Amino acid sequence: MARRPRSLLPSFGIYHVTARGVDRCEIYRDSDDLEFFLALLRNVRAREQYGIHAFCLMPNHYHAIIESTIEGLSTGIHRLNGIYAQRFNERHDRVGHLFQSRFHAQVIRDDQHLANACEYVWNNPVRAGLCTEAHEWDWSGRLPGARLRSRVHG
Repeated sequence: MARRPRSLLPSFGIYHVTARGVDRCEIYRDSDDLEFFLALLRNVRAREQYGIHAFCLMPNHYHAIIESTIEGLSTGIHRLNGIYAQRFNERHDRVGHLFQSRFHAQVIRDDQHLANACEYVWNNPVRAGLCTEAHEWDWSGRLPGARLRSRVHG
């Protein structure tokens, strides 16, 4: 089934965003990579006025539940992935794409979907066997935004 064009997504909403390393390669090799990515995520959040209900950085992908306009989401995630990939490649003497394709965004439909999506994101490292409880994972959490308009797109 083909990906739904972003032009068909609501102009404002909450989106479950994911991006994976090309060929499922690691996109973070050490804590410096993880810390730089989080700093960039905070910068993009402030710049685009996102609300980030949940995020989780995994070795070869990341998840984020982001409240934003669709334009801000596209601009911000493009910036995040682009700057991060450039720095990662330079730092690790690497060339080529880091992320396998455009990021994926799924609309969060209602409050129950939001709660389930956040739990799914936070429990990702538990399901992957990286920790036994979600709170043990240092690379996940929540980054509240500057202006959250509504809980969920209606």
